[in-house]
Amino acid sequence: MFHNLLILFIAMLPVLATAQEHVDAFQVATYNIRYDAKEDTANRWDTRKHEIQKLLLYHQVDIVGIQEGLHHQVEDLDNFLPHHSFVGAGRDDGAKKGEYSALYFDNRRFALQKSGTFWLSKTPDKPSKDWDAALPRVCTWALLKDKQNGKMVYVFNTHFDHIGKIARVNSARLIHEKISTIANNAPVILMGDFNVEPASDVYGVLQTNNMKDAMHLSVIPHFGPEATFNGFNFIEVPQRRIDFIFVSPSIRVLRHSITNHHYNLKYPSDHFPVLSEVVIQ
Repeated sequence: MFHNLLILFIAMLPVLATAQEHVDAFQVATYNIRYDAKEDTANRWDTRKHEIQKLLLYHQVDIVGIQEGLHHQVEDLDNFLPHHSFVGAGRDDGAKKGEYSALYFDNRRFALQKSGTFWLSKTPDKPSKDWDAALPRVCTWALLKDKQNGKMVYVFNTHFDHIGKIARVNSARLIHEKISTIANNAPVILMGDFNVEPASDVYGVLQTNNMKDAMHLSVIPHFGPEATFNGFNFIEVPQRRIDFIFVSPSIRVLRHSITNHHYNLKYPSDHFPVLSEVVIQ
């Protein structure tokens, strides 16, 4: 019996995180925070923003990509996360108008090297929408240097259109083109609200060029619900997983979770955050 257990333990050794990996690991998250909509009444931003703050601080998230943040929400989060800085632009004018897909990073751990925002359209360098998209959509990216070990990582954060099927396919292809151009063969993390489920063709496109869903790579099996969209509905069990973290081969995933934190029988957003602990190999 002992001999069999020893063989099993030895067989597991290659997948277990090393002590150095635990030191070098960092926390990433993608979180659609729901724009500040007047019609949300009981779920308006002012009633839930501090729950989002507490959630991110509790999980000690080093890098978080948000979606749907209006400028005042982006500023609120900037104030709520005292050690983080952010990059991003409003999708309507490339400045402060419209929703952001902003990226926040802990500047005690990471140093910003460069960043940018492009539109998911045929003219990605200027505010625009294309194909059958209902709204302009953007992807914000950043090159971050880990101050702890000097390693570099590119992080891309986006929000695909909720209506346009052709737009979602072409947005996935465009993002891969941009990753190839901007990041080349460097380590890459791609995250966001993609408005598609794993059975979709778009999900398959997103996993080209060796990018893989972090949920399925996690050394420790995924924890928490699998669905990410709750629609502020506290009664029904959420069914749709449309928010993802994808990683390139040089990113090792140690843990992956979706948290359904709630307060007073309410959720902080109409999406659950996706969190992952990763290490650059």
